[in-house]
Amino acid sequence: MTIETMVWEVDGQHPDPEKLQEAAQLLRQGRTVAFPTETVYGLGADACSSEAVAGIFSAKGRPSDNPLIVHIADRSQLEELAAPPDEAVSRLLDAFWPGPLTVVLPVRPGVLSPLVTAGLSTVGLRMPDHPVALQLIAAAGCPVAAPSANRSGRPSPTQAAHVLEDLEGRIGGIVDGGETGVGVESTVVEYAGGALHILRPGGITLEQLRQALPPHIPVLEASPEHQEPSAPRAPGMKYAHYAPRGALLLVQGRQGTAPEQILARMQRELDEARARGERTGVLTYGEYAGAFRADCVVACGRLDDLETVAQGLYAALREFDEAGVGFITAQACPEEGIGAAIMNRLRKAAGGRIVTL
Repeated sequence: MTIETMVWEVDGQHPDPEKLQEAAQLLRQGRTVAFPTETVYGLGADACSSEAVAGIFSAKGRPSDNPLIVHIADRSQLEELAAPPDEAVSRLLDAFWPGPLTVVLPVRPGVLSPLVTAGLSTVGLRMPDHPVALQLIAAAGCPVAAPSANRSGRPSPTQAAHVLEDLEGRIGGIVDGGETGVGVESTVVEYAGGALHILRPGGITLEQLRQALPPHIPVLEASPEHQEPSAPRAPGMKYAHYAPRGALLLVQGRQGTAPEQILARMQRELDEARARGERTGVLTYGEYAGAFRADCVVACGRLDDLETVAQGLYAALREFDEAGVGFITAQACPEEGIGAAIMNRLRKAAGGRIVTL
């Protein structure tokens, strides 16, 4: 069933309170509303209402065993929804809230819809660092469950136009606050067994987390081969995500592999795809944009400034769809800082199609 999707255009830094009240009213009525955060656009619904939360899963085509992150507007709301954080988590909240950090805590029984937690005894909570998101959640007067506002498996939206492309006619409204800033989703962490576990890399880096915690608390990364649990603890851990419609092949090198070897392998794959009659694309960086022969070459930021890569990654992946590309080679980046999150997303977009030289 197609529904009318309302759109409110607002100033991302100084949103019109009346427009946000209209959007908040939809949330209070159990409807779904997309809104910008500092990471990507989220698709929000009242986290206490199973009927409302079911609308998220229906609109996105999202598997029901994939838990949702709950967004709050004030730190005081945290203990209404979850067990009090221990000292280590409190340090992280002091350092990074509001911001792109989600903490997984034991959920208080009977407070949230069970659809939010996907049957787990924990919930991921976050307070976004965006005026539109904070004011909308506060105006709604409820915690807001909000995964990325895209069809499940597609690249996450960093512009309202991306949300419309995927979800127009499926959701109640979109608050258009302009482009988002960080470009990749929040980092998801859980403190257990005396260590902080990174369940999903994101906008807060491993190095930042270590700096915020005492030296005796280890921060453990989830390696790529341990990202497919049978019951995911957090979004982005199990299913193929962030993928363009064409097949994407990620080409990466081991330590010491010369960049020329990676570029040559990417071009060979492109040439073979073109010989098969496929329309080809390459996802690269500004430093190498002139090195390839393909139907569609997309330079996503620069390797010497990985934050620009994160900001433009999802929009770049969507460019290949607009160009009708059927085969894409993607160039890996260093897994330092936010590069860990970028590579996590590229591996998911590749869906197992990875060449390591």
